[in-house]
Amino acid sequence: MTLDDLTFAHSAAFALLALLPLLLIPAARRGGRAAVRIGSTAVASRVASAARGRWGVRLPPLLRAAAVLSLITALARPQLGWTTSETEASGVDIMLGVDVSSSMLAEDLAAPGVNRLDVVKQVLDRFIEARPNDRIGVVAFAGDPWLVSPLTLDHDWLRKNLERVQIGMVEDGTAIGSAIASGVARLQDTDAKSRVL
Repeated sequence: MTLDDLTFAHSAAFALLALLPLLLIPAARRGGRAAVRIGSTAVASRVASAARGRWGVRLPPLLRAAAVLSLITALARPQLGWTTSETEASGVDIMLGVDVSSSMLAEDLAAPGVNRLDVVKQVLDRFIEARPNDRIGVVAFAGDPWLVSPLTLDHDWLRKNLERVQIGMVEDGTAIGSAIASGVARLQDTDAKSRVL
């Protein structure tokens, strides 16, 4: 990457550079004369503590200007290597329903300490991995449906959201009908040839 690849998300922030000379004008007016003549260390310590005020040590004008310049540059949001990629996939749109009711706390499907929801997450992780060209979404449900992820090809993001699914994230119950209705509503908005719930 070179500086030719450098872009700014908010280049209008550089208009604030017009204010930068205002930081240097007070320093130029003071010139090189001493503000206070120091005759002893006691006077010097009083002057130093007064100069610090409540914000700490006063910055020299050029250092202050450099700090403001850095802040303005940060506000402009410099970015390297902005790229967009389009992925064409001819797959199936799949909405998955995951029960997060308290019944999923049962530890009767695998090793001790592993509940039903943990087993479902493991199975779904393998399922998602095996379907790289399919858009997959997830609806969690208990008393109400909750959209974990809309249909997406970004399976890494989908897996991260699936990891966050927990029992108790929605009011307890088993409203599978609402989950089906929510999944169907998501699938109706797609133009995929094959849709699966």
